[in-house]
Amino acid sequence: MKLHLCLLAAAATTTTHHAEAFSLRMASDIPPPLRSVASPPPSSTSSSLRFAPPPKSVLLAAVSATVEPTTSTTTTASSVDDTLPKTKTLGLLTFDLDDSLYPIAPVLHDANEIFVQTMSNYGYDLEPNDIVEAGKRIREEAGPIAGTAMSHTEVRLEAIRREMERMMLKKKLQECAEDWATEVESLTAPIRSSAEKWARAAVSQTVVESIYSAWERERHHSAERHLYPEIISSLQKIREDHPDVVIGAVTDGKANPMLMVFSLAPYFDFCMSWEDDASGRTEFFKELGNVDGNADLQWIYRAAYEKYKNIAETKREMNVAKGVVVEDGKDDDDAPLWIHVGDDLAYDVGGSASCGAKTILLDLDEEYGQTAKVRFADPNAPMPSWNTASGDEIANRKAMNDAAEGMVDKRVSRLSMLPDAIDDILKGE
Repeated sequence: MKLHLCLLAAAATTTTHHAEAFSLRMASDIPPPLRSVASPPPSSTSSSLRFAPPPKSVLLAAVSATVEPTTSTTTTASSVDDTLPKTKTLGLLTFDLDDSLYPIAPVLHDANEIFVQTMSNYGYDLEPNDIVEAGKRIREEAGPIAGTAMSHTEVRLEAIRREMERMMLKKKLQECAEDWATEVESLTAPIRSSAEKWARAAVSQTVVESIYSAWERERHHSAERHLYPEIISSLQKIREDHPDVVIGAVTDGKANPMLMVFSLAPYFDFCMSWEDDASGRTEFFKELGNVDGNADLQWIYRAAYEKYKNIAETKREMNVAKGVVVEDGKDDDDAPLWIHVGDDLAYDVGGSASCGAKTILLDLDEEYGQTAKVRFADPNAPMPSWNTASGDEIANRKAMNDAAEGMVDKRVSRLSMLPDAIDDILKGE
């Protein structure tokens, strides 16, 4: 009987040890928090039975097995965070306008229609192409550098005046011929000279400027009507994602988004036009004609960046006055980025990149109707009817385009892709 009891006790002890060993193996194999937690036995269990803890050596092994992977994971995550590039802040975003936010061809068509109507109201029967051809002659007469450097406003105002004087001279000579009962071709030089003076005096500068103003107003109204469909939603998304960004326009045309009060004006902080600095424009075109496509495009972009700094400083001072905590400054690694967006390789990409801007080329799908590809990709391609650029200028622009190709940071085919392209640049992708 005693022998039988001893065997039963030994069997119970062996079973308990096996159970404890299995329980420890399971505990060491299950990572937290999935591993079960030991709890006291229920109150109905006899007080003589106790939950026997495992040996210290086994506990240490179990703790080591569960803690070491966590420590390794934490260290690895920390090291990964240190090596990942930091996302930059967008400080300045600048846009080209013509063929970047709207197609220029239909805009100019609408503006020219209003021009013809306004000229007719003043008694002049002219067509838009008459002004374009007059503009070409004006640039040619001024010379390859000075003529090309003339602003669009200067050329168009002078072209309007000349065409009006031509019409007035034609009318006066016809009257003189009828008075003398002869042909116009038979009028003497003194009569012709007198008629030319009369024609110049008969054209009022006020009328010239009124006609030009009508053309310019319609240019802005038409641009609003022809805005690319995604541009407003893209600008809204950019403003939401980057509330502190300063948005400006840099253009070689006559458009100004600040005047487009029904569409673009709420999203823009300033506009810089090539017509704002005659000396810088002249110096640029002097280089354009002499250095085979390596002209310095920086002057307009430097002016835009100075404008940005002034606006950013004003905003900072306003925040300080409101009690908003503002950082004193950031080092070069954390400095806000400047991104320029446009359709022209030479002027938009090459010019802005040379001043430190990141660049996004709007190489949009055919449905957008951009014209830069037509005007400057092939010097022998037919030009739009409103184009006044000379053959030499087109050839030099082609060389500048080729040089700027490697300065493109991102290229998009649709404007809806613009917010993501900006984010990619800020992330360093």
